[in-house]
Parts: sequence; C-alpha cells; structure tokens
Amino acid sequence: MGTSNSIDDLIPSLVTFRRDIHQHPELAYKEYRTAEKVAEALRALGLDVTTDIGGTGIVATLTKGDGKKTLGLRADMDALPIQENTGLPYASCHDGVFHGCGHDGHTAMLLGAAQQLSRAGNFNGTVRFIFQPAEEGKAGARAMIEDGLFEQFPCDRVYALHNWPDLPAGTIATRPGPIMAAADKFEITVTGKGGHAALPHQTPDAILTASELVSQINTIVARRIPATATAVVSVTRIEGGHSHNVLPATVCITGTVRTFDPKVQNVIEQAMQQIIEGTAKASGTDINLEYDRYYPATINHQQAAEDALVAASAAGKALAAPEAAFTSEDFSFMLQACEGAYIWLGQGKPDKHVPLHHPEFDFNDDVLATGVSLHCALAEQYLR
Repeated sequence: MGTSNSIDDLIPSLVTFRRDIHQHPELAYKEYRTAEKVAEALRALGLDVTTDIGGTGIVATLTKGDGKKTLGLRADMDALPIQENTGLPYASCHDGVFHGCGHDGHTAMLLGAAQQLSRAGNFNGTVRFIFQPAEEGKAGARAMIEDGLFEQFPCDRVYALHNWPDLPAGTIATRPGPIMAAADKFEITVTGKGGHAALPHQTPDAILTASELVSQINTIVARRIPATATAVVSVTRIEGGHSHNVLPATVCITGTVRTFDPKVQNVIEQAMQQIIEGTAKASGTDINLEYDRYYPATINHQQAAEDALVAASAAGKALAAPEAAFTSEDFSFMLQACEGAYIWLGQGKPDKHVPLHHPEFDFNDDVLATGVSLHCALAEQYLR
C-alpha cells in the first residue's frame, strides 16, 4: 500500500483512464474526446490549461516557487489507422482505428505526472505538460510549434517519453545525438501508353520499367552511401494494372528513406533522381518523382540526454542506448526548436514480444508507475 502521496495510489485510476481512451481511439487531428478528457482532468488539478493548439493540442502549466527555469514534458495522443486484433475487453470500438503505438499509455503517464507533481512535486520553477495531436505521420509537433507553442509557453528544455517493446519492462534508455531517423516518403509515377499485352512492342512497358526502378533503387545504399554511414531505402508498394492481358499506362511506386545525416539524405534523393532520368530515357516512359522529407532526424542534445539517464536511474533501470532506431518521430521538430531529449521506456513482456504498430499490440500497464516516476524525476532534477 502506498502513502497518501505515493504514485502507487494513482495507478488504478490511470489504468482506467488509459483503457478508456484505448477503447475510444481517435486519429490525427481528430482527438476531440481524448483532448476533452485530458483537459478536464488537468483543470481538476487547478492547472492553467490552454486547448486547441495546433489542432487538438493542450498545454497545462504548473508553477511552484520562484524559479525561472521551465521544463516541457510531451505526450502524443493520436491512434493509428489499423484494425485491432487483441480480443481485449477494452478493445477499440472503432473499426480500423487502434492505439497500436501506445499513445494511450503516454497520455496516461503524463497525466499521472501532472497529478503527482501538483500534489507532491519538489521543484522550484515551471512545468509545461504538452499533450500533442497527430504524431503518426501528420506532424502534430510542427503544427503546435507553428501555432505558437514555444512563444506562448516558453521552455528551456523539453523531454518526450515513448514505450519500447524491445526493452524489458521498466528499463529506461536514451543516448546523446541521433536516436530516431529522419523519415522521407517517395512516390514515383511511371507513365507509358498502355496497350495489349500481346503487342508489347507497340507501347513503352510501365511495369517492366517500374521493376527496373525497384532493382536500381535497392542498390543506392550499397553503392552510393559510404559503408561508415547508415541509411535504409525501402520500396513498400507497387500498384498498376487491372487485367492479365492489358499493359497498364501507369504504375506507381511508393517507399520510404531513413537517415540520420542530411548529407546522406541529399545523396539518396539525388541518386534516385538520376536513376529515374536514365531509366526514363532508356525505356521511353515518362517518370515523375515526388520526394517528401516529412520528419527530420530526432537528435538529442548531449546534456539533456545525460541528465535524463541520471533521472532514469532513480525511476527504473537506466541504460545508455547503444544505437539509434530507424523509426521516426515528430518530436524531432521540438528538438530543433528547444534543447531536450527523447527517451525510451521498456515495456517488453518475457512471454510474448509484440512490436509497435502490430494489430495485437497493447500498452503494458505495469510500466505506468515507472513512466510517471521518470516524468517527475526529470522535472525535480532540472528544476531543483
């Protein structure tokens, strides 16, 4: 049993809250119910709450003492367009929408930190609790920044926490420098003329051209990028044609590029354009490339990451992450605007490993207390 101000006392209500928003997930910029419940809970704590920042974003402010420093703590609120397949009693009630990345847990942990710091926080300064919409590919962090996040609510440092199934439950890891990759999306449209499959000599073959492009694109990292650099190029979709005896006029190729260094990013985009130009000329097709650098790399500031590991040692098992991940995060935009760090919270279960974005994923409620403790430790350390 916990004392009256123990984090343990908060966990049952946080589990209920987390499972409620798991059951009612909402996609990017549509987190209306979630945001309303979060704002209601924050107002009940007596915090200064501002809503509708960058869409459905929320910032709540807690000040104690006369300290001048300000710390931001961020959680994301949106769900994924995935059909849940967990069979849980609190499974999503919306077909094709699902908290498959644990943002329900992130939201609950930050709300728990607001509750704990409000009633028992030992710090001198200001904490901003930032509840962000639209992390999943829709750049909600950028939207909040463009809507005046750091002008209206200045922060000297900002942290974000993400559950990590690859780490044992309760383990906390981060690292200075790159921790998550930049995410680029490319879409290539190959246009021939279309025609009868029995008469391929009469039309430039868009499918054959697309096949050649896929093969050449997959050589970029091996032949254009130094072995000492790191990058991933993946073709994830090819679409074209509707009949066995018709050569389609158009074929679309979609994929992603992941990098940590803008120079490597530039080489890959330029190489892709060169491959396209040569292939178009050789095949007699028209080829168009749309290349979108939608998330930059998530680069932790050194002191912020080192401080996070010190705070983590008080909240759980701290680990210096040996390498960055090739997944991406729009918290990168916040780190471009403000000093800070991104942190992984292990939630892995020994009996079953379920990765993020999997239809059977569920946030591990056993790590709620660790997440709340880490948020509080970060605030109390930075705002001594």
